[in-house]
Amino acid sequence: MDELLYEVRDGIAVATLNRPQARNALTFPMYEGIARIAREIAEDPAVRVLVITGAGGKAFAAGTDISQFRDFRTAEDALAYEARVDRVLTALEQCPKPTIAAIAGACTGGGAAIAAVCDLRIAAANLRFGFPIAKTLGNCLSMANYARLAALLGPARVLDLIYTARLVEAEEAKAVGLVSEVLPTPEALAGRAEELARTVASHAPLTLRATKEAMRRLREAARNLPGDDLVAMCFTSADFREGVEAFLARRPAVWRGR
Repeated sequence: MDELLYEVRDGIAVATLNRPQARNALTFPMYEGIARIAREIAEDPAVRVLVITGAGGKAFAAGTDISQFRDFRTAEDALAYEARVDRVLTALEQCPKPTIAAIAGACTGGGAAIAAVCDLRIAAANLRFGFPIAKTLGNCLSMANYARLAALLGPARVLDLIYTARLVEAEEAKAVGLVSEVLPTPEALAGRAEELARTVASHAPLTLRATKEAMRRLREAARNLPGDDLVAMCFTSADFREGVEAFLARRPAVWRGR
């Protein structure tokens, strides 16, 4: 089964994260596939809009597939991982075509990061969005991702989400501007995503391109701050190894702060 489905119809590209049996948890090839699609449609005049969604209606993407972290031991492992994810997010940010995240169900970790960099986000009523890493893995986000989230949600709400490890549900997400619309079911979400994509595709492409690039430039300044030391501290810790093994064993982690 293809882990990432892709099709283009009438100028609308749709990328579907397709591991519903694993709540669409992202493998490294899936990350690379999203980046490749973003780069390709940037050069394709036939594509006007990209919609990203998840298969199955129960998850957009439940983060990175945790089994891929088992071999992490060094700061270089952690920094290479964050650089890989950042390349994907940057490809979506730099893609001149509008991007829409149609989010049903769990949208956490890397999945939440992908949704957060899309230009528009709409959700089904079963949305659960967040970064519960303080409860699961004991790692941290990159400085670039903290900056992206702070620009989207504000620093206070980022602290709230990380510290409490809670997941934002649909109505709160709409109230705080994380999503613009909430649809009652995943099926209704799919229909509305197509309708919204057609509306966006019908508008002046240079206006959309200029506005997207202006927003990207506004976010850019906050991203150029040092943060590799924070990533290395968390990903090379005994706590991170404990978090990975506890997650895969479906037991609570025992945190020791080292």
